[in-house]
Amino acid sequence: MIIVTGGAGFIGSNLVNYLSKNTNEKIVSVDYLNELNKNYFSSTNTFMVHPTDLRSFLRKFKKEVRVIVHLGAISSTTCNDPNLILENNVRLSMSLKKWCDDNLTRFIYASSAATYGDGNNGFLDSSKFAYLSKLRPLNLYGWSKQITDLNFFSKKINKKQLVGLKFFNVYGPNEFHKDEMRSIVLKIYEKVQSKKSIKLFKSHSKDYKDGEQLRDFIYVKDVIKVINWFINNPKRSGLFNVGSGLPRSFKDVTNAVFRNFNYPKRITYIDTPRNIRNQYQYYTKAEMIKLRRLGFKDKFFSLEDGINDYVNNYLKS
Repeated sequence: MIIVTGGAGFIGSNLVNYLSKNTNEKIVSVDYLNELNKNYFSSTNTFMVHPTDLRSFLRKFKKEVRVIVHLGAISSTTCNDPNLILENNVRLSMSLKKWCDDNLTRFIYASSAATYGDGNNGFLDSSKFAYLSKLRPLNLYGWSKQITDLNFFSKKINKKQLVGLKFFNVYGPNEFHKDEMRSIVLKIYEKVQSKKSIKLFKSHSKDYKDGEQLRDFIYVKDVIKVINWFINNPKRSGLFNVGSGLPRSFKDVTNAVFRNFNYPKRITYIDTPRNIRNQYQYYTKAEMIKLRRLGFKDKFFSLEDGINDYVNNYLKS
């Protein structure tokens, strides 16, 4: 049995759908359902568990659980409720990790590239305390993931697999429920579809032109490849980046979306809001050497191919 918390979320629902089609194991999704995400699932074989029933479910089926993939969290980078973040992102993660330790069960969890803050300390997926303790996230969400990473990897690795995955800018199917946290790809698509001008932030740095701020974008299908690889490689543990390793600009994303339409390209540059200007990142890049050296060999979608697949096979349909 594989349990996926946050199984009705963006990455979670894609993982549940993939595992339901490609394994013979029972797949359990732990999450809330609403009108937006209840249609995310392509298989009716998935077993659904409400989050409030998770404890009793684990007690009943603890001998059957092979691995927990913990993706459930408050993922909004603008959430300013420390108690909500602490309860959902830190305490729950630590509680599930302890359950896995006590029951000799494998644990794979979602960390985040938000832990890197402004990037001044690089984007190394090192699990060494000396490096992790230097990182300064820029929001509560990033801090919650940073606290969890420090707690898990400053101690002895448990006897079973422990994997933390630092997701970068993920885009792809099943993100409609995320409101303002939806990917820039989806936001641009909706503007282009409505024949509206695309608004990109001006650069307030002499090192970057308007719209050429760089991010590491990764298609959700590639994220699923990485998670599935760790599920199938139980002896591999550690903290790992999950990104393309190839930073691309917001202008590149806009051009890639426009390629799928016959509309003339319209881009307007606006000032970056002052309240986020000092925290704005101009560059992110996932260092992927560690994962590749470990043996992960799958190729990733290019930005253009990923957006083409997302737009034509999911958004337009």
